[in-house]
Amino acid sequence: VQLQASGGGLVQPGGSLRLSCTASGGSVNWWNIGWFRQAPGKEREGVLCLNSAGSTSYADSAKGRFTISRDNAKNTVYLQMSSLNSEDTAVYYCAASLSSCLEDYGMHYWGKGTLVTVSS
Repeated sequence: VQLQASGGGLVQPGGSLRLSCTASGGSVNWWNIGWFRQAPGKEREGVLCLNSAGSTSYADSAKGRFTISRDNAKNTVYLQMSSLNSEDTAVYYCAASLSSCLEDYGMHYWGKGTLVTVSS
């Protein structure tokens, strides 16, 4: 499966942004699809994951602010982010796995990242 993340950009603190992860070569509902991010100078971390059964896993940083959803018709998984702050500035990646969800070492396929910058 090939993944393409998009939707990044510049957003003001407190703002919202929706990222998209579109898959080709496979259906998103066959896979656990996770969103990860890597901030400058930091290690990559898991943010949210939607598994093939429809259950969601959250990192603490995402709880109450980020949600994940899937549109099977568009073969796309979305990351809706709100109440953004400067600590959310990072390159965001989506990844797919048949087993892992928020563990980046267990993800099988990765899309290219999309940059989110939170700044006034």
